[in-house]
Amino acid sequence: MTDYHTTYKGPEGETTKWDDIQVKLGNKAPKAPVWKPDAYEPEAERKKDAAWVEGKGAEELEEGEDDRAFTDDRFMAEYRRKRLEELRQGAARPRFGGLEQIRQSEFVAEVTNAPAGVWVVCHLYKDSVQDCAILNQCLEEVAKTYPNTKFVKIVSTECIPGYPDQNLPTALLYRDTKCVQTMVGLRHFGGRSTSPELVAISLNRHGDVCGDAADHEGQVRGLIQRLLLQRAEEQQQGGGGSSAAAAAQQQQAEDDEDSDFD
Repeated sequence: MTDYHTTYKGPEGETTKWDDIQVKLGNKAPKAPVWKPDAYEPEAERKKDAAWVEGKGAEELEEGEDDRAFTDDRFMAEYRRKRLEELRQGAARPRFGGLEQIRQSEFVAEVTNAPAGVWVVCHLYKDSVQDCAILNQCLEEVAKTYPNTKFVKIVSTECIPGYPDQNLPTALLYRDTKCVQTMVGLRHFGGRSTSPELVAISLNRHGDVCGDAADHEGQVRGLIQRLLLQRAEEQQQGGGGSSAAAAAQQQQAEDDEDSDFD
């Protein structure tokens, strides 16, 4: 007759007193603990404040249009709308950030037919003219600071055959397919004592070429700081000169001459 043995097992991971004794005596290895998931704790929702809005992209802000944080709070709704508008405009606005060399065959595409609403500063230059080198250096710095404005340079006689060197440097200011202003000579930018700040200020006399009103104030402060540093250096060297300050005063005093060049 067959003997039947019944083995009783408790819940998984549970041990008997006999098992505990054997483990204690070293006769048996302890059972591995049974894995159990952590207790569920709902993640605290971050408060949708101004900092939250600043950290989100346009797509996320669009998806949250019906969120109560915006529908119930008029201030947050307006803040979200303005931030979304800034992001959309920034995505649509072309960015440049450098002084690009172009050829005569590229002039129409790169300057005349630049994107609508974009300011284009075109420098007609020659390497043999020292004033051109000074302006090129300043334009390179200005181009990095204001990437929404397009800065290009082209050899003068390649752009306009027979263009006289005595008119160099020449800066052409374009917007929406039209030449808005022609600036002949370095004197329009303060002469040989010019600086990136003074170049930006000079360009802004014809529109918001380099930033907005807040940027314009920063340019003036930067120019004043540069002049103060130059004066301090001159005094330390015993020169006592004030050529930079005189150049700034001259720039403010003289008016640009209009030109029919197009």
